[in-house]
Order: sequence, then C-alpha cells, then structure tokens
Amino acid sequence: MSLVQGTGMKIVALAGGVGGAKLAHGLAQILKPEELTIIVNTGDDFEHYGLYICPDLDTVCYTLAGLANPETGWGRVDESWNAIENASKLGGLDWFRLGDKDLGTHLERTRRLKAGDPLSQITRDFCKAWGIEHTVLPMSDQPVRTMVDTDEGELAFQEYFVHRRCEPKVKGFRFEGADEAEPTKRAKEAIESADAIVICPSNPWVSVDPILAVFSPLFSGEGLGVRSVAISPIIGGETVKGPAAKMYRELGIEPSALAVANHYQGVITHFVMDTVDSQLTESVRGLNMRTLVTNTLMKSHGDRRQLAEAILQFIGSDS
Repeated sequence: MSLVQGTGMKIVALAGGVGGAKLAHGLAQILKPEELTIIVNTGDDFEHYGLYICPDLDTVCYTLAGLANPETGWGRVDESWNAIENASKLGGLDWFRLGDKDLGTHLERTRRLKAGDPLSQITRDFCKAWGIEHTVLPMSDQPVRTMVDTDEGELAFQEYFVHRRCEPKVKGFRFEGADEAEPTKRAKEAIESADAIVICPSNPWVSVDPILAVFSPLFSGEGLGVRSVAISPIIGGETVKGPAAKMYRELGIEPSALAVANHYQGVITHFVMDTVDSQLTESVRGLNMRTLVTNTLMKSHGDRRQLAEAILQFIGSDS
C-alpha cells in the first residue's frame, strides 16, 4: 500500500529556503496534519535592528499559509517597505530588507523570546494565527549559527548570503553552537516515530547540514530503520535558486545530482532527481540508493503536489 493512499503514516520533512518550503507545501496538500511534521533549519537566524530574524522558518510558514511573495518565494505578498526605507534615510542599514508586514512577525517573536518563551512555542502559536494546521518546528530552541569560511575570512551566513551576495569564494562551513544545541522535544519525538524522512530540495551545505549536525546520529537511515529520501536541488548541474552549485564548485566538487547523492550517503536510502539527470541513475544506484527520476521543478502549486505525490509513492512502494 502506498503512503499516498494510506492513513496514519508519519512523515518528517527537513526544510530550508524556498525549495524546501515549496515541497513542504506540496506534502501539506496531501498529508493530514497528524501525518506531517516539518523541521526547519535555524542556522540562518540572526539579529538585525535588535530583532530576531528566522528567514527559513518564516519562508516555510508564509508558504504554507499562502502569504509568501510568489515572485521571490520569500517575504510577504503585497509587501510595503516604508519602515526600512525611512530607516535607510536616517543612516540605518538597508542591506537586509525588512518589509512592513514581515516586521510585525519579527517584533512579536523578539518580544516573546525576551519574555522567555521558546522559539518552538512561538512558532506553534504563529502557525495557529496564520491558519497552518501542520506542525512546523525549528530544529532547536537553542541558537545555532552557520558560519561560512571564505577567501575573505569567516562570515556569518546572512553577511555572506545577503550583504555580500555570495560573492566571496567558499572554503567551508561551521555550525556554531550545534554541538551544544538540543533538538526540540517535539522534533526528536517526530523523528523517532517517523515512518519516513524527506529531505527537501534545500541547499545541502547550509539548509540541511545544520539540521543534521544538531540531530546526528538520529538521521542515519540504517539506524532509524525507516526510509529516508532526499530530493536533489541541483538540476542539470545548476540550482533553480540559491548558491548551492556555486558552493560545490568552489569546494572542488562538480555540481550535479550525483554530488548531492554523495553528500547524503549514509543518511538516505532513496534519492529523487530530475528527468534531465536521468543519465546519472546507475551512478546513484551504485551508492546503494533506490532512485526515482521525475520532474522536480516546482513552478506551480500543482507541480508541488505532483512532486510530493511521486515522492510518497516512491518511498511507500515495496518494489
């Protein structure tokens, strides 16, 4: 019986960035709230203007709530920029643009964090307010910071990604605080009770690896005894959005779906790649992974659902 047709199957999705948010939305279109838990990268979190910003959490939540900007994939639809534009005129920083609607999210999150509320509870309450029925969890209530080692020195992720527009050459990554951070209780319980784990088509280096660092060694497919599938964010040697392909090249690795599969070796049992990369099928299978070749480009809500259905059928099949 396939997972799509079954009931009571529990899926955990690991997500970060726009690609991760899109597939999470596709899965949420199919699975019941009790069947899907989405664990989101918080290594990108940082403080700006004294506010606690959670870019990946917000992108996932806005997407699930139908509030995301459809053109960029991040931020709010029909956003305005009065606050940041006025701050800029007064000499304030404007390299990370905070929209007026988005600002309300950061203000309330920061207020509650300062009052002692954990990020997971704040996220749960925000989801309820936005009408999101599926469970969305930060990977940890404790701070983890993705640091990028570059040819210009070590940079905090948002400094590298937004302020410097990924221009410095990447040499490596460090997840500050990952050794001390504990998975949120509900996230750990979701992993331990999962029937399958889906690693969304997010940047392996900076969206997924921080989650794996916090949860290691829980995400070993062999150790869990469950199916675990990753979807390649690289199609035809390039990424749809973001710097993953550039990162691979600068680290001396030819960017490809096969490179992504190699990245997750020992973690996943199943791998999904786009039809344009079908020639890599046998090489991926040589890594002891079951392989699905399908359309992975998500241009519409229908594409998201179609990919989610294909993934669930793939990991639910016995053949």
